[in-house]
Amino acid sequence: MKLAVVGTGLIGASVGLAARERLGAEVVGCDLDPAAALDAGAIDRATSLDEAVDAADACFVCVPVGALVETVEAALKAAPAQCVVTDVGSVKTPVVAATSDERFVGGHPLAGAEAGGAAAARADMFEGATWFLTPTGATSGIQLEKLHGLLGGLGARPTVIEADAHDRAMAVVSHLPHVLANVLVGLAASGLPVMGPSFRDATRVAGANPPLWAEIYAANATALDDALAQAIDGLSAMRERLAAGESLEEWQSRAALARDALRAAGAGGDLAELHVVVPNRPGVIADIALTLAREGINIADMSLAPSVDMATGSLDLSVPAGSETRARELLAELGLAS
Repeated sequence: MKLAVVGTGLIGASVGLAARERLGAEVVGCDLDPAAALDAGAIDRATSLDEAVDAADACFVCVPVGALVETVEAALKAAPAQCVVTDVGSVKTPVVAATSDERFVGGHPLAGAEAGGAAAARADMFEGATWFLTPTGATSGIQLEKLHGLLGGLGARPTVIEADAHDRAMAVVSHLPHVLANVLVGLAASGLPVMGPSFRDATRVAGANPPLWAEIYAANATALDDALAQAIDGLSAMRERLAAGESLEEWQSRAALARDALRAAGAGGDLAELHVVVPNRPGVIADIALTLAREGINIADMSLAPSVDMATGSLDLSVPAGSETRARELLAELGLAS
């Protein structure tokens, strides 16, 4: 297996390390300065983009958000027909909207480290981490299944989601916390020069990588603005409760319950196996994955085997056992018996 990694910073180098160590893959990097990735053993060699993707099975575009669209387009232009191309950007709508190539699947791993660069890369960076995939109706089912399996091999948990839903979620759970951390340190800067543990936890990401985060804020401006509006509403409601002298014990308790529920939702569990025969038409696998995703049903694993005449394919899906009945109902609504 040959993988191309375009951009060999923290995430790109971690992809390379994981692919080399876990999959025995040949990893070829493309970067203006690949020295750190070579020193870390993240890539076998470094070359141009065209040579990196030549005969590659997959290409990971790991450049900053502001350069994603043009770099993905360049990778798709140079990549062979069998090569699946993906990216790792934390904002998905712009890059997904920019291409209708069946080989492209938008991606975003929920993984990272406080330190950046290839020197901080780890082969276990993606172990147990959610890795979002944002296919469209144009996405090849074969390429989606290939990438889904490849990410599982890196230790990640692939999760299919629509691009706009992804960006709205990231605005709340990632981009808004960075904004609030910056606001908090600004407030504290004019106060006492001490930090309690709560403040340290809440501001750990304050000021992180200014060029990168400026691009992220701009790329996801609409969804971030909505998240800020909701946060402002919540803070205003808190002010009103304080002014009214209300007890805030129940409010605090509700937050604890909500946090426990969020933790439980990511805990995983038993899986059920579904088998379905699908027609050989563009977008059918992505349609199935997105239909299940809209109901909150993640595909833990998938395997697609085309029939001899290529008219149909045998699709095996692993879904949470508690969602099996609903998953079968949704497949039936798509005209696919399971």
